Amino acid sequence: MRRLVVLLLPGLVASLAQAAGALVSGPMLGYQTHREVAVWLEVENAREVSLAYQRVDPPADAPSAPVIVTRAAPAPSPAGGQPMTFVLGPLDPGASYTYSVTVDGRIASRPYPLAFRTTAQHEWRGPAPDFSFLFGSCAYFNDPPFDRPGKPYGSGRDEVLWPTMAASGADFMLWLGDSIYLREADFSSAAGIWSRFRHDRATPAFQSFLAAMPHYATWDDHEFGPNNANGDWALAPVARAAFEAYWPNQTFGTPDDPRAIYHRFQQGDAVFLLLDNRTHRDDSTIPEAPGRPKLQYGRAQLAWLKQQLASRNEGGARRHQRLTFIATGSQFLAERTYPGSEDHHRYQAERAEILDFIRENKIGGVIFLSGDVHYTEVLRRDGLLPYPLYEFTSSSLTAGSHTRELPADPGRLLAVQRNNYCRISLSGPSEARRLLFTSHDETGAELARHELDLSALAWPSETP
Repeated sequence: MRRLVVLLLPGLVASLAQAAGALVSGPMLGYQTHREVAVWLEVENAREVSLAYQRVDPPADAPSAPVIVTRAAPAPSPAGGQPMTFVLGPLDPGASYTYSVTVDGRIASRPYPLAFRTTAQHEWRGPAPDFSFLFGSCAYFNDPPFDRPGKPYGSGRDEVLWPTMAASGADFMLWLGDSIYLREADFSSAAGIWSRFRHDRATPAFQSFLAAMPHYATWDDHEFGPNNANGDWALAPVARAAFEAYWPNQTFGTPDDPRAIYHRFQQGDAVFLLLDNRTHRDDSTIPEAPGRPKLQYGRAQLAWLKQQLASRNEGGARRHQRLTFIATGSQFLAERTYPGSEDHHRYQAERAEILDFIRENKIGGVIFLSGDVHYTEVLRRDGLLPYPLYEFTSSSLTAGSHTRELPADPGRLLAVQRNNYCRISLSGPSEARRLLFTSHDETGAELARHELDLSALAWPSETP
């Protein structure tokens, strides 16, 4: 009997090893706050996942011990994966941590550091910190069995681009839509939608970037469904479930509007409002009708946006919030209506309502961020508000670029018509805060830049 056990033991060990689950994507850093951080990952065939984290710079009088969080792996998605998010906390503000992931008892190693840093508590303690963030849209991951025949639509530069962005030293990444491209074989079923999210997220060259910095995301049509899809898309609930499973934002919509994905976060002296331009969208081709304005965001989201903007005018909050970035999938300030365009020019009444609210409530420091159009540009509009209104559009990361001649626009300050990612840096003391916008190619080389003194965006009655 003893000999039989010895003979069977190697096979038994091998069988158990094969039965253990595996880490297939991530880990990725999600939202970050003073005392809480989200870590996302996806496993397959897993029963249990543990995440161990430890502060690397503890005070001498309070040494840090590892904290281990263990959770049962969720049921497989329609694509067979098991995406899951760990929310770690309470943590110490402004502290650095390292972490590791264990799947079914085996450590899932990665050839790059797994670390994060919580938000420093500068409020009422000192000036807002300098920080920078990356932003972009339109990431197409080639997948030949499902791509259109002919030349690949994706740039194929993944091996260079994502590691370059990972090494950029930015504080976080802001995704402005089309982070995946659902193909016809994808958006026709739940299994197809979930499979696209799973396939693209697992791209090997993508992994170091996911772990390098926190990621915040909103969507546009290609995560949602077909090209230019409107709010009546039948599989919108499936797309919403997949998006929520793969992007660990802190919130999605509101209790009164649970179908949508809009949300907010704050970094330093800037608030970011990420809008959902799909869930409540009237089709962009419908003409504006008297008495019934065509909507891109919907009444519930517009009410939320107004409340978020108005909160800047409360004394305490205003003290710590100099800028409000409104991030949305489609361009807000563009005035170019052409076949297939989806900018806010097609939603005149809704756009006017937003601008009227900003004007009536004297809200300074608003800047728009957008993607979608497959080229990068900086737009400036004078006369809409008492201060110049800017929009920074970043597109595309790896999807095909718009290389045809652009329509004339007197407010265009610059344009980049090739694959690129963009960066915004905020720096300087509160009385001389500056914004620097730069566009970069896949190697990190600078393609264009624009600098802005933030005192120019103050409401005339405000003290910069």
